[in-house]
Amino acid sequence: MDMENTRSYKRKLNGTVVSDKCDKMIVVSVSRKIRHSRYDKYVSVSKKYYAHDEDNSAKVGDVVTIIESRPMSKLKRWKLYKAE
Repeated sequence: MDMENTRSYKRKLNGTVVSDKCDKMIVVSVSRKIRHSRYDKYVSVSKKYYAHDEDNSAKVGDVVTIIESRPMSKLKRWKLYKAE
């Protein structure tokens, strides 16, 4: 099987780091715009994700990309993929 033709079906999300107080863990806020069904306006909705940061490299305010991973703890299901 060719490694170039394999696809990664893991989701990637872009967001902003809002907390880095825990060891090897960051909290990332991901915001997206959805259309309100009644008022037809676009509303910004945000959600917080807990991600594993092995090197403690991300700091508060950084824009990062996180990727799906196996469950690492009760809340952590994401890994830090790239810090921009």
